[in-house]
Amino acid sequence: MHEKRFKLWSEHPYFDTEFRQELKKISDPKEIEDRFYTDLEFGTGGLRGIIAAGTNRINKYVIRKVTHGLAEYIINYCPEDKQRGVVIAYDSRRFSREFALEAALVLAQHRIRAFLFDALRPTPELSFAVRNLHALAGIVITASHNPKEYNGYKLYWEDGGQVPPEQADCILAYIKKHESWVDIKLMSQEEALASGLLVMIGAEIDREYLDKVKSLTLNPQIIKENGSLLKIVYSPLHGAGNILVRKALSELGFSDVIVVAEQEHPDPEFSTVSSPNPEIPSAFDLAKQYGLQTGADLLIATDPDSDRLGVAVWDNQGQYQLLSGNQIGVLLIDYILSQKNKSGMLPDKATIIKTIASSDLADEVARSYGAAVENVLTGFKFIAEKEKELEENNSGVFQFGFEESYGYLAGDFVRDKDAVIAAVLIAEAALFYKFTKSFTLIQVLDEIYSQFGYYLEDQESIVLKGKSGLEKMAQIMTGLREADLSELGGIPIEKIDDYERRSGKLLDNNFSYPLELPRSNVLRFSFKDGGFVMARPSGTEPKIKFYFSVKGQDKLHLVEIMKQVKSEVLAIVNKILAWDNR
Repeated sequence: MHEKRFKLWSEHPYFDTEFRQELKKISDPKEIEDRFYTDLEFGTGGLRGIIAAGTNRINKYVIRKVTHGLAEYIINYCPEDKQRGVVIAYDSRRFSREFALEAALVLAQHRIRAFLFDALRPTPELSFAVRNLHALAGIVITASHNPKEYNGYKLYWEDGGQVPPEQADCILAYIKKHESWVDIKLMSQEEALASGLLVMIGAEIDREYLDKVKSLTLNPQIIKENGSLLKIVYSPLHGAGNILVRKALSELGFSDVIVVAEQEHPDPEFSTVSSPNPEIPSAFDLAKQYGLQTGADLLIATDPDSDRLGVAVWDNQGQYQLLSGNQIGVLLIDYILSQKNKSGMLPDKATIIKTIASSDLADEVARSYGAAVENVLTGFKFIAEKEKELEENNSGVFQFGFEESYGYLAGDFVRDKDAVIAAVLIAEAALFYKFTKSFTLIQVLDEIYSQFGYYLEDQESIVLKGKSGLEKMAQIMTGLREADLSELGGIPIEKIDDYERRSGKLLDNNFSYPLELPRSNVLRFSFKDGGFVMARPSGTEPKIKFYFSVKGQDKLHLVEIMKQVKSEVLAIVNKILAWDNR
C-alpha cells in the first residue's frame, strides 16, 4: 500500500516538482514506509505533523484533502450555513500562511466563504473571531509549541471551541471517503476575492478582541494609576503574541514592558531557542538576561500561537524562578476568586474548570471560596465544552479554566486557552500584590501552601516515534492496567481511575464505580493523602506522558519522595517494555 502511494506522489504531475524531487531522493525503505503507511491522523481537534512530503506528514496536499472533507461535510450537513463561512488564522511557522491560503481557496472552490486574517494572529483570537462573526467554523494553522519541524491544522466549530467529537467523526468520514489525492481543486485567489468568497479580516477584530480582554481586569484603577510600578519583560518567542499582548498591557497602564528584541519578530526557525515552548526553562534564558539588566519583577513568554503563557518571578534571592503551569493556575484562581469575593461579585454558582492532569491544590483553593470545581479530560477542548454545558444548563457560572500545560482562560468570549488574557491577569495579580502587600507571586504561593499544604508536581515524557512507537505506547498502557499496584514510591494508592474502561476502583474495599467522563486512554492513580500519578499517550505528539503530584508539609522531603515515585514508575515502564519484547 505504501509503495503505491509513494509511486503516485513521486511521479504524478499534480504534485509540485520539489515534492517529487524530495521523494525521489529517499532511499531508506523504512522512511518511505513511515511517510506513506497511513494518513496523518485527524484527531479530536485536527492534525499535527512534521512538514514534509507524504500522506503521514503535513503539507499543502494534506491540507487540501482535510479541507475538502470539511467542505463536503458542510455542504451535506449544513448547506444553509455555507455563507456563514469559516474563519482562518495562522502563526509564524514554516508554510503557515501558505497552508491557510490553500484551505481558504479549497473552501472557496466549494462556494463556502473564508474569512482569512491578513497576518499572523494568536489562536485564541481565531476562537473569538468565529464567535464574533457568527461563522460556522474556524481553522488555525499552527503546531503550537512544537519544534520548528512541525506544523498543524486545528479545527473549531461555531461556538469558538474545538470541533466536537460528533462533528469530528463525521468530517473524518468525509476525508477518508475521498480516496484520490490528485483531483482536489482550488479557486484562484483573484476569483475568490472578486466573488466575496475570500474576505480579508484584521484590525477591526483586533480592536473588539482587545476591548474584551481588558474588560476582564478586576482592579483596573490600580493598574491605571500604578501600572508603572511593575517592570515586565516579555518574549513572544518569535510568534503571534507580540502585538496584541503588548497592546493589551500598554492600554491598561502597564507602561514598563520591555520586549526581548531577539525574539520579538516572527521567525519560523525559532533560532534563539531549542524549542519555542514556555514550559521549557531554556526558553527564558534571554528574558532572564533582560530581567537582570533591568531589574524586572516579572518575565512572561507566549508560545508561537500565543495560547500558552509561561511566567518567571524574581524571588528576592538573586534569581528568577520559573513557575509551573499548576502554580500559575492556582495563583490566578486565588486572585480572581479572592477579588470577586471581596467586592461581592462572586456569583453563587461560581465554577472553576480544570483537567484531571492538573494539581488538586486548585480544587482546594477554589472550594475555600465556595466555588465548585469541574474536572475534565486532558485537553482544553474539554474545558471549553464544559463551559458551554454550564451556560446551556444554567448549572454554573464559569470563572476560570486551566490545564497544567500552561493553558488558561477567563471570560466568555473565547473558547480555548488564551495567553493574551493570561498575560493581562498574571500582570494584574503581580502588580496588586506588590502594591498592596509588597509581595511577589512567590510569596503569595508560599501563603497558599501554608494554608493547604505543599504540592510538588512534575512530568516525564517518553518519546516513541513512528509505527513502532504507537505499538510500544499501547504495550505500556496495557502493562500498567494489568499491574497489581497498591503503592508507588512508598505512598499508598487510594483509587485507580481507568478512563478507557470508564471505571474506577477504591483499593481499600475493592469497590468499583463508573466514571462519567468520555472514554480516553488514561490511567490515574490517586494517593490517599493527596497527589497522583497519571499516564496518557499524547494525542498530538509521538510520546507517552506521565504526570506526578505529591503532597506534604516539608518541601525538601517532598523532593525526595518525588524522585522515588518517578523512579519506580519508570522502572515499571521499562519492565513492561522488556517483557513485551522478549
